[in-house]
Amino acid sequence: MKNKKLWIFIGMIVLILILNHIFGWSSYLGNTENLKFLENMVQENLVLAIGIYTILTIISCVVLALPGVTFAIVAGLVFGPVLGTICCSVATTLGAMVAFVVGRFFLQDIIKPMAMKNKYLKKWLFDESGNNEVFILMITRLVPLFPYNLQNFAYGVTDIKFSTYSICSLIFMLPGTAMYTVGMAGLADKENRILYIGIAIVLAGIVIGLGAFLKKHYVQEEKNEG
Repeated sequence: MKNKKLWIFIGMIVLILILNHIFGWSSYLGNTENLKFLENMVQENLVLAIGIYTILTIISCVVLALPGVTFAIVAGLVFGPVLGTICCSVATTLGAMVAFVVGRFFLQDIIKPMAMKNKYLKKWLFDESGNNEVFILMITRLVPLFPYNLQNFAYGVTDIKFSTYSICSLIFMLPGTAMYTVGMAGLADKENRILYIGIAIVLAGIVIGLGAFLKKHYVQEEKNEG
């Protein structure tokens, strides 16, 4: 049963990659010029525009290897700094939740036993006390140690509770999301460009500074101990 799930998962990924190559989904969704219709729809039907953006983002989070920043850029250009940040945070969190469930169902049974053989992975990702869960989520969401899409599937393999994963992902991804959405909104808005870009720079400083602090004082310490 374990191997069957793994092969089904691999088959799904291969099929998606083939279809993506044929139809160019990732290049379409990753090109903001192809989403101009959302900008027009915002004026006509804001709820529908948000719904379409959310669905596209969730699908991209689960089946397409698009950088996480793509969704923030689109949200900033289409919805502006505040609504864009909210829409992107909610949509990417929902996408991360779906990918988590997929990873837990298809991969946990076979990947977890192998991962637990590594003492560092066992300590941080399979800690029975659960003390490290929030901390490791904070580090990986703030510091891009590995790609966003892979993170979502990888956490499904761990024993982290779905609720803890979802709430922490929403909170810890928010600063980076706001940085990009506000920054892109500034590029699109001539009147408030200086204000929005200034806010984005401040947010970038906070994210980079906090990320560097965590990496220096915790991630590197772990490596040195090894």
